[in-house]
Amino acid sequence: MRSVVVASLGVVTLAGLVAPPAYAVPDRAGGTSAGPAAVREPYPKQPVAEGYGGAVATVDLDASTAALKVLARGGNAMDAAVAGAATLGVTEPFSAGLTGGGFIVYYDARHRKVTTIDGRETAPRAMTSGVFEGLSFDEAVTSGLSAGVPGSVAQWDLALRRYGTIPLKQALRPAIETAEKGFTVDQTFHDQVQQNAARFADFTSTAALYLPGGQPPAVGSVFRNPDLARTYRELGSRGPEWLYGGGLGREIVATVKRPPVRPGATRVVRPGLMELTDLRAYRALERPPTKIAYKGLDVYGMAPPSSGGSTVGEALKILEALPHVGLHEYLEASRLAFADRNAYVGDPAYVDVPLGQLLSDGFAKERACLIGPRAMPHPAAPGTPDGSYGPCPSPSGSPSASAADASAAAVPAAPGEKPEGPETTHLVVTDRWGDVAAYNITIEQTGGNGIVVPGRGVLLNNELTDFTFGPAPGDPNLPAPGKRPRSSMAPTIVLKGGKPFLAVGSPGGATIITTVLQILVNRLDFGMSLPDAIAAPRASQRNTATTQAEQAFIGRYGEQLTALGHTLSLAPGPPVGEIGAATGLEFLGGGRIQAVAEPARRGGGSALVLSPAPGKAG
Repeated sequence: MRSVVVASLGVVTLAGLVAPPAYAVPDRAGGTSAGPAAVREPYPKQPVAEGYGGAVATVDLDASTAALKVLARGGNAMDAAVAGAATLGVTEPFSAGLTGGGFIVYYDARHRKVTTIDGRETAPRAMTSGVFEGLSFDEAVTSGLSAGVPGSVAQWDLALRRYGTIPLKQALRPAIETAEKGFTVDQTFHDQVQQNAARFADFTSTAALYLPGGQPPAVGSVFRNPDLARTYRELGSRGPEWLYGGGLGREIVATVKRPPVRPGATRVVRPGLMELTDLRAYRALERPPTKIAYKGLDVYGMAPPSSGGSTVGEALKILEALPHVGLHEYLEASRLAFADRNAYVGDPAYVDVPLGQLLSDGFAKERACLIGPRAMPHPAAPGTPDGSYGPCPSPSGSPSASAADASAAAVPAAPGEKPEGPETTHLVVTDRWGDVAAYNITIEQTGGNGIVVPGRGVLLNNELTDFTFGPAPGDPNLPAPGKRPRSSMAPTIVLKGGKPFLAVGSPGGATIITTVLQILVNRLDFGMSLPDAIAAPRASQRNTATTQAEQAFIGRYGEQLTALGHTLSLAPGPPVGEIGAATGLEFLGGGRIQAVAEPARRGGGSALVLSPAPGKAG
């Protein structure tokens, strides 16, 4: 996202532009190695890069640079993913941070397996199903009540201990350097502060950091966050327990329970429920991924409490059951998958999620029966993933309408979708050994709950507003003590013949799912290159009356889709008319990697590779 005035060079060549390595790193055999040498900066900001030895794509050049430096010094993909995520907490602080959470999907090349690490925030033990009843979404967001128990630091620690080669203290160094030296404010950073200026101004700690002189930082100015640098440095020295029950945890709990509201502010800011015991009880979890077969490929995603893997996977299985795949079919498959997501997916520790059936061939074929030549009636009812599936009913009138009406009569419609926030961020990284990380990290809404922990330079999350507000009896996503709210984050890795082929993900709240799905359909069904699949105009159907879309999509496809019964409206953003900000990798064969970021959305992203030629990265 950061603005950098540098001519595009196409690739980042590290070989030959060397200095002594900053530190030694463990090698794959367990010894230590200086690794490839550090590199000269600046790097070009570019949406596409191809090369060898390792690659990274994020929304931000500083974060991509941090991750690439870790790779250049001999670190692996997990090391680089954590370093990149921590740096995004500096340069993308309204989307990510150490007080947030996230999901990692990881391909371990040594063991040829895909695994995931769940760093989703949890509800405090004092949380009940009726906590948000009667509150508007805006009232709930800007409060201590919305802050979930942070998961990111525990996730980083678990990820590095199980799959990394460097300690957390080392992984935090690039983020510390960026926070101390500062970075150039671009239009997106300025606009995100401006969008939040009214609520930021109501908290003394937030206003002091993000509204210097009462105004958002100017585009082109250098923004520094010494408090965050100090926090990261202490975290590296003291370890995760400093947050999970120690001094930093006490500061976070104090902020949640007594938000630093500006004297004279008229906003009603409700205190939160978090206690130090909630932090002590938190655990990041390693979970099996979701997995489906699609067009001869294996598609891996994030299992519940994220709905990303299940919903993307179900929609792909529905599409595979159809004789033809076009944009109409993409929208209808997404509509059906969202109906099932809303009805069945929640935290598996609290809800019996029928994941195997949701991703089964039989259920997909039954759901595909509902897709006809016209858009189905709204809302689509959820299916019955019970393992008993029959053939499509005989046509009577409109195939889509008759089958959909029968389904709606059999199963009550799921509750409507709640707002999830347009933000979050995503990165992808791979190393010389073939490990791959796809990583969504978030504090939920743009700017989280709006409250900076005094003296710590970090915003709190508002992740608990991802729960269904209720009353909604039987909803799988109602709040409960210790429960993880349902997420839409969908970091995805695709294997071909057992080896990495694609990795992709995006921010965007519930539109994450449709963005990832559309990119996969663009690449695998429509034959686009990965850069074109990511750059293509987007539409998002989430079992809603209208399909949200970008203006370019409406202009190009609106007339033909409207003729099929679809109703399109401009995506509300912010920014208006923009959906997602994806990053991806494609493995082109012979060790060559293509890293891809957005050419324009969210100010454009950053793709970097370690070397333009084989054998020069290390």
